[in-house]
Amino acid sequence: MSAWPAGYGRHILASVDSTLNEAARLASKLAAPTWILAHEQTGARGRRGRAWSMPKGNFAATLTMRPNEPPAIVALRSFVASLALFDALVDCTGRAEPFALKWPNDVLLNGGKLAGILLESSTQPDGTTPLSIGIGVNLVAAPSKDDVEEGALAPVDLLSETGARVTPEEFLELLAVSYARWENSFTTYGFAPTREAWLARAARLGEPIRARTTNDELFGTFETIDDDGKLILLTSSGRHAIPAADVFF
Repeated sequence: MSAWPAGYGRHILASVDSTLNEAARLASKLAAPTWILAHEQTGARGRRGRAWSMPKGNFAATLTMRPNEPPAIVALRSFVASLALFDALVDCTGRAEPFALKWPNDVLLNGGKLAGILLESSTQPDGTTPLSIGIGVNLVAAPSKDDVEEGALAPVDLLSETGARVTPEEFLELLAVSYARWENSFTTYGFAPTREAWLARAARLGEPIRARTTNDELFGTFETIDDDGKLILLTSSGRHAIPAADVFF
């Protein structure tokens, strides 16, 4: 294992409603970026308030931090977290080829959904707006396909697909190290290197996909992501820059 990264704290809990909720409760008391890991979550959630199933032995953690950039820049840390997850998974399996990154915030293994990322922020009484990056990984068990919406990718777990057995604490250490490395790149050099690295690991780049926004559904070719992290979709009506959507293959 690599040494825990300097400048980052950690809290490990037996049980909590949600690591994202715990991050919000602790945000005003934490002076440094801090990882919060829970072995059990009783009220976990995913994007748009969807339930997040967490079988025992899986990974659930949130990184809370206080970035000083505009909201549009802060939001790009979903790509930083995706790259950190990818590297941590390669570190614990010794393999890169089974993994891919699905826009905007999922990690795939052999084409199934292995991990998800959720960013949240809220203004504190002192006027600051901490960022919380929630991460869930199916380390040892995957939720039932019945627990996901129709058309979504089937969940998979790391142990069944690769034979790699890793504890949540071991995975947290790998993830914290890789996140610190990518965070340093992001704050030092901007989004360009992060964007290039993310595209090199992107699922279905150059292929047809379906993007469902709140009000519309678009079919087209996944061309790239732009300098703001938007999905660029080439459709019969032209190129569309999509800031937020659910993507289906």
